[in-house]
Amino acid sequence: MINETKRDVFDELLDAYNDAKSSDGNLHPTQELLDYDDRYDDALPDDLPVIPKAVGEWLEWCKGRAHSLKDALDGETRVSEDTFARAWVLGGWCVAETGEIVKLEAEK
Repeated sequence: MINETKRDVFDELLDAYNDAKSSDGNLHPTQELLDYDDRYDDALPDDLPVIPKAVGEWLEWCKGRAHSLKDALDGETRVSEDTFARAWVLGGWCVAETGEIVKLEAEK
């Protein structure tokens, strides 16, 4: 699983475009460039909620045990309910202490 934001994908595509443009002026779509569309769709939003590591661990624990958002909010979240709920719905967030991007695995 790659934890990249839409901006990460856009910046990489822009670099690839600039490299192709400066090489010989002839731009031909390659499969790699065509895959950026899917990567962009799968990427996390740029404005992910920022939550402390302990809160993220609580969120993962609750989701892993199929608790409801309401039950998870009853615990000690230490962030605003809106921020916690957004991280819950997106299934991704930025860890406040490290800047690491966390993305939950899709349920099977």
